[in-house]
Amino acid sequence: MLYITNGYLIDPKSGLEGVRNILINEGRIACIAPAECSLAEIIEQSGLKVDEKEVDQIGQINAAGKIVAPGLVDVHVHFRDPGFTYKEDIESGAAAAARGGFTSVVLMANTKPAVDNVETLKYVLEKGQKTDINVYSCANVTVGMKGKELSDMETLSRMGAAGFTDDGIPILDEELLRMALRKAAELNKPVSLHEENPEYITNNGINAGKAAAHFGIGGSPREAEISMVERDIKIAVEEEADLSIQHISTKEAVELVRRAKRHSCHIFAEATPHHFTLTEEAAIKHGTLAKMNPPLREEEDRMAIIEGLKDGTIDMIATDHAPHSSEEKAKPITEAPSGIIGLETALSLGIRELVIPGHLTMMQLMEKMSLAPAGLYHLDAGYIAEGAPADIIIFDKDAEWIAGNFVSKSGNSPFIGQRMPGVIEYTICGGKIVFENPEK
Repeated sequence: MLYITNGYLIDPKSGLEGVRNILINEGRIACIAPAECSLAEIIEQSGLKVDEKEVDQIGQINAAGKIVAPGLVDVHVHFRDPGFTYKEDIESGAAAAARGGFTSVVLMANTKPAVDNVETLKYVLEKGQKTDINVYSCANVTVGMKGKELSDMETLSRMGAAGFTDDGIPILDEELLRMALRKAAELNKPVSLHEENPEYITNNGINAGKAAAHFGIGGSPREAEISMVERDIKIAVEEEADLSIQHISTKEAVELVRRAKRHSCHIFAEATPHHFTLTEEAAIKHGTLAKMNPPLREEEDRMAIIEGLKDGTIDMIATDHAPHSSEEKAKPITEAPSGIIGLETALSLGIRELVIPGHLTMMQLMEKMSLAPAGLYHLDAGYIAEGAPADIIIFDKDAEWIAGNFVSKSGNSPFIGQRMPGVIEYTICGGKIVFENPEK
């Protein structure tokens, strides 16, 4: 058992906000009570039978002055396992997630071998079950991510795939995508799509604008994203299939999603912390450490993403945690792989860029980072209530830390050395403390 006292509870599902005591038993929340309730009273209220000896053994956390919120949920991460475990593996990725306050993650399927078969899916899920957090995985939409043949979506769904994606590669065959969305709708599973048409792109990862000019390359224009988003929304609406637009980067794509949502409940979008924090100026400053797909765009795009988060056009925040080795990121701008790590800085960036400036309340940020992503993937997560899984974070929104010394195997981040608000003191998953800040 675990007893959390005096924490400022924020629950985006019920809207409950205020100082509460929480009793956890056997991995679930047994009771939530006002702060003035004693442990004896909360045990009696819970209906649990606990003798005096057991009461003395209950672990306690005094969360006075701290926020107690649902464990964060990230539905877009790359743990590089199998195939690229020198960058990250499921164990190290899960540890980084716990350090960042995430208790549930959904892995992308662009591994080697790809998650287009039951054997690989089983490997990933079984390895994930041995970690301290909840690890789910998508399966591929197409065999080998080649965009030519659908995977056995029905069998993969039955074996535990949380959704379907070929993230990293767009699905160019319109009829094949239509078939995939139709099948996903039958299975009640979301499809998440990487929206960049390679026909427009000269060099990926760098915006075709000021940044590309700085490096003397062609870059990746906004039209690459806009064209795919427009096409794929149309198909998803027609097929009544849940579609998530991944890591949205342009103001035009935000507006396309906004318009679609007026007529359909099947269109969703995610924003990364780096896209609502940085612009192409960061790519000029940090080089390959700020190279990602889709690229960082202009200030108008960044503000459009923030506005989309504010008005509900963009449903969720997802990190697109993409580890790479320092040797890979040391390559020239056109050769280095795209992507940055994000699990350990996401909450802090949300507080710094969204809550402190007044764009979102803390309640709204928690909804974007827990309840909404959990809802899209039908996960029992993202809320705090009696009987719910005891997946909880406790953090000090006012304390600060310096980004760096990451738990992830990789350190490819443009935020290293920056002062960040929001220090996570505890991450609790299934009632078990899976991260405890040694400096609290």
